[in-house]
Amino acid sequence: MMINALARQVLISAGGFFEMTVCPGEYALRISSDVYKNWNFTEQALPVDLIKRGVAKHDSTSPCGVSLLIKDYPYAVDGLAVWSAIENWADEYIKIYYPSDNVVQDDAELQAWWKEVREVGHGDIKDQPWWPKMTTVQELVRSCATIIWIASALHAAVNFGQYSYAGYLPNRPTVSRRPMPEPGTKEYQEVETNPDMAFIHTITSQLQSIIGVSVIEVLSNHSSDEVYLGQRDEPQWTSDDRAKKVFDKFSKSLIDIEKSIISRNKDENLKNRNGPAQFPYMLLYPNTSDIDGESATGITAKGIPNSISI
Repeated sequence: MMINALARQVLISAGGFFEMTVCPGEYALRISSDVYKNWNFTEQALPVDLIKRGVAKHDSTSPCGVSLLIKDYPYAVDGLAVWSAIENWADEYIKIYYPSDNVVQDDAELQAWWKEVREVGHGDIKDQPWWPKMTTVQELVRSCATIIWIASALHAAVNFGQYSYAGYLPNRPTVSRRPMPEPGTKEYQEVETNPDMAFIHTITSQLQSIIGVSVIEVLSNHSSDEVYLGQRDEPQWTSDDRAKKVFDKFSKSLIDIEKSIISRNKDENLKNRNGPAQFPYMLLYPNTSDIDGESATGITAKGIPNSISI
C-alpha cells in the first residue's frame, strides 16, 4: 500500500524521521532488528505476553486462562477483555466453516496462506519450532485471534495515545544531547544555578521537537471514516446468517466492554485509571457503539480501528 511505501521511505528509512528524533539515532532500527531475532508469534497473544512479562500467572478458572498480579493495570485489564471478545469471535466464526481438524488440514488455500505467512512474511525465522503447524481448528482460532489482536487492539494501545501523552516534548524527551554533567564542570554549575535551562540544553533540540511532535500528531489521528472493531462499513459483507449472528454477538460484547471501561475509570479505588493528571485510560475503548465514528475522530486517545493502515 502507498502509506506503507511512504513509511519505509521517510519514517523508518536510514536517516528518516524516526532516526532523527530518538536517542539511539542511526542505531535505532538496528536495535529493533536485533530485538526481532527473538520475536515469537505465539507470544503476541496477550495472555502469553503478560505471563512472559511477569505481570500475570496461569489460572484455569479465568476466561482468558490467566489472572493478573497487578489488579490496577488498565492496559492488561481492558486488553484481556478485548482479547477474550476477539478470541470468542474467531472461535465461533471459524467453527462455522472448519468444524473439524480434517477440514483445516485439507484446505489447500488455507495451508498455502499459512506457508506464505511463515516462509515469505517471516522467511528468516520460518524454521523456528514455535510456529503453529496449522493442523487443528484450535491452532487456526488462536492464530487468527492473535493476528486480529495485533492489527487492532495492540496497535491502538501503543499508537493512538502518542500525542496525548507525549505531545509536550519536555514531558517525554526522546533525546539527551549531552551526558550527565560531572561535578566541577560548567554544565554541572548550570544544573545547580539554572536547572530549567540545563534541562532545555540537554533534551531534544527545537528542530527535533518539531519533527517529533508533527509525526506523532499524524500517527495519533483517527480519520473521519474510520471503521472500528465490531463494525462493518458494508452491511452485506456476508450472506451467511450464521456468520452475521456471531458477528453481532461480537459487536455487543465490545459495547459491553465500553461500558465496563467507563465504569472502571470512575472507580476512585483504581488510581492508575486516571493518574495524577486525571486523564482517563481509554486507549482500548473499542468505540464500536459510535456508528458514525464522530466521537473518536481526530486526536482523542480512544477507539480500536478494525485494522491498522500502516
